[in-house]
Amino acid sequence: MRKRITFIHAADLHLGAPFRGLRALSETWANRLLTAIPEAYDRVVDAALARKVDFVVIAGDIFDSARASYGDYLHFFEGLRRLDKVGIPVYLCTGNHDPFTSWSRDFFAFPPNTLMLPADKPGFAAYRRDGETLALIGGRGYYNQTWPSDEDIAAGVTRAAAEQALADAVPDVAHAPFAVGVLHTGLDLDPVKAPTSPAALLRSGMDYWALGHIHMKYAHPSFDDPRLVFAGCIQGRDIKETGERGCFAVTLEEGASPALEFVPTASVVWQRMDVDVADCANVAEVTDKIMRELFRVNGKAHCEEMCVRITLTGTTPLHAVFARPGVLEDLRKHINDGYPSFFCDALVDATLRPYDKEALRREGLFPAVFLQVADALRADREDEIAYIQEEFLLKNIQLPSAYTRRIDDLAADAEDLVLGLLSRGDE
Repeated sequence: MRKRITFIHAADLHLGAPFRGLRALSETWANRLLTAIPEAYDRVVDAALARKVDFVVIAGDIFDSARASYGDYLHFFEGLRRLDKVGIPVYLCTGNHDPFTSWSRDFFAFPPNTLMLPADKPGFAAYRRDGETLALIGGRGYYNQTWPSDEDIAAGVTRAAAEQALADAVPDVAHAPFAVGVLHTGLDLDPVKAPTSPAALLRSGMDYWALGHIHMKYAHPSFDDPRLVFAGCIQGRDIKETGERGCFAVTLEEGASPALEFVPTASVVWQRMDVDVADCANVAEVTDKIMRELFRVNGKAHCEEMCVRITLTGTTPLHAVFARPGVLEDLRKHINDGYPSFFCDALVDATLRPYDKEALRREGLFPAVFLQVADALRADREDEIAYIQEEFLLKNIQLPSAYTRRIDDLAADAEDLVLGLLSRGDE
């Protein structure tokens, strides 16, 4: 029978993180979000218990601040103790937000199941089950809040180094079927925060690298063969961190690529949402359509509550209504009062007013000249594509092939955009 292990890979818990900018809009939602991060951490622990995993890995930034509160320490350690009661080990490293030097020895003593990997050098551990060593764990954390640019955080974290370091204490260490690396690193995605080479990690002899720091799900070479993996943060903190957030349940099996199962942990999900209101006859219909879209998006987000930034789009006579002072803010408040599980932090008008283009042509003013030029460009499709290609090349950007297939739609959108800009002086 092929040997197999399962574990939870989590990172970037950011316990104690503030939610800036919301308190002025809603005291209730600002307070709600303060509870969302500890709830997300509880769900990480719940996932490990429910799946009866072999162990848990936390790849740095457990706390958001180098001066974490006593309450945040208590909450984190309560989760560790829940895992300790059922014999699930926890391996963790420190990150740039909570480096090794910031952990207050007066606040804690780790329960027996927990090992913090060192920050001044690589550290190693062996996971054993039923008297057999099944996995080697190796990694290194942040010592200070910055990482020296002339040092590689992954240097020395290899399977061979783990076997050598553990040889005296673990007799069968060389026969362990799996090896897992743990780092808080920018990899090649963030050149400032302890970057390291993906190629070097792939040569290290580790079967799976549990990484932290990048706040989005990411796998290299791919999710079909995930060797270097970021689980992302467990709870989005602002509109920059949209979509579901969580951790990974990882399965390593002899002769197979690592298998990942994403486990959603965020009780509050941030979303950006465009709502086309071109078919709405009045503001009441706009409200109804927004609410329908909110329920649709929420149904796919695997969350209890949702913070959303809504952009109204489409060509509509209501464009002039939205431009009136106070209209969008009143609409935003009405949306927020309509259903307590949604909170709209901003409502943005990106609609366009409708134009009688034939009337503009007959006027003979600048819009008429612009429309004539647009018609001439549109008449020669190859010339139109060449023009766009040249603009992309000037910015050293490759023109996506999908753009050439949508050239007519893009031209129409550009035409409406310019007419909208020209009309602003009349509003």
